[in-house]
Amino acid sequence: MELKKKEITYRGKGIEELKEMGVREFAKYLPSDSRRAIFRQFEKIEKFLLKCKERLDKGKQIKTHLRELVIVPQMVGLNIGVYNGQTFIPVRITIEMLGHRLGEFSLTRGKVQHGAPGIGATKSSASMSVK
Repeated sequence: MELKKKEITYRGKGIEELKEMGVREFAKYLPSDSRRAIFRQFEKIEKFLLKCKERLDKGKQIKTHLRELVIVPQMVGLNIGVYNGQTFIPVRITIEMLGHRLGEFSLTRGKVQHGAPGIGATKSSASMSVK
């Protein structure tokens, strides 16, 4: 008995079909907020895709500060360094990320790890001697 690997699709379209579509045509399959964002950012997305292609041809890593860009099918499979305010977080784009923003996958706030309280942190520790 052979198990068939299920093809991953987005709204009934395979990844190859989606990559052949233009950015504006793909926008028709998105929810309204992402669709409007693509229509507003169309030139910015096209410019970013050209930059990605050039950097890949040179063998360089793709880095960006454009956290508000909507992920389109032409980005699937790329490793993009998305700036989080401090460093570039590497993000591998998959088909499940289509329609989301780049910034959603590069968190700006890390987990807080608290240490021991310092002297003066509580009323009882204020009278302790400093050693």
